[in-house]
Amino acid sequence: MIFKSELMDEQAINRALLRMAHQIIEKNNGCDNIVLLGIKTRGVPMAKRLAQNIQAVDGTIIPVGELDITLHRDDVTHDEVDPVVHASLCPIDVVGKTVVLVDDVLYTGRTTRAAIDAILSSMGRPARIQLAVLIDRGHRELPIRADYVGKNVPTSRNEAISVRLSDVDGETRVCLLEK
Repeated sequence: MIFKSELMDEQAINRALLRMAHQIIEKNNGCDNIVLLGIKTRGVPMAKRLAQNIQAVDGTIIPVGELDITLHRDDVTHDEVDPVVHASLCPIDVVGKTVVLVDDVLYTGRTTRAAIDAILSSMGRPARIQLAVLIDRGHRELPIRADYVGKNVPTSRNEAISVRLSDVDGETRVCLLEK
């Protein structure tokens, strides 16, 4: 992968996450019955940051869970040797709640579909599911759209987005890469 450009620095990411927190509060008329579920790996620290921002703005403590979608992906083949599965941790029951899925990049929509499958098959049926992503790069293969987007970045199929978060990667920025 060849570095092309930096799309967002740490300050821009923080601004986007604060704006998204405001949008979550506004769209849901407050924060009652909201649960944030971060899709592993980078969706988890983003969900925690959104929860902190919501608490700073609204004063409401939002529960944050972690969602591992490994076994729900449609690109895991039966020939693969034992895929690594991490536990999904959700602090409260999601039944009847508004679940906001949080992920770093929305591309084909397959990760989001797998996350919805994981929720419905193992956690129950929420009242609604919304999607928050830092980057929407287009190229959908499924009819999925994000409710909250930090930045829209039209890309070609031979480009990639690299989201780096200090909690996971030791630095915070978003870069555009060429394959």
